[in-house]
Amino acid sequence: MFLDTSGLFCIHDLRDRRQSAATNHFRHARQVVTTNYVLTEFVALAHARGVPRTNALKILRDLVGVQRVEVVWVDEKLHASAMALLEARMDKDYSLCDAVSFVLMRERQINEALTTDKHFTQEGFTRLLEP
Repeated sequence: MFLDTSGLFCIHDLRDRRQSAATNHFRHARQVVTTNYVLTEFVALAHARGVPRTNALKILRDLVGVQRVEVVWVDEKLHASAMALLEARMDKDYSLCDAVSFVLMRERQINEALTTDKHFTQEGFTRLLEP
């Protein structure tokens, strides 16, 4: 399962109606893959939603300590492939973080994403959380 920014936020936002479902998917996933771009985006989202920085950083430190969670560090090749995808999808409003996720998911043959983001379904992936 790929862990996207919105899914990670749903896990930790006790006020979110999808929190229970997000936590359940996360707990039962054999393997979880995410990227350092998702972690970066999470810090910005947490800040925008009023989460204290110390809490957001603790969430990330705890996440990278989970054995079944793999954080892929985006290198020049993956970044370039994501840029090419963005250039090929000019009709979409994907972020660079989204494009990196899509490229990585295809490379790893991951079909499910813990996300609320409609862009994953637009690219043919299964979104595990409702918007």
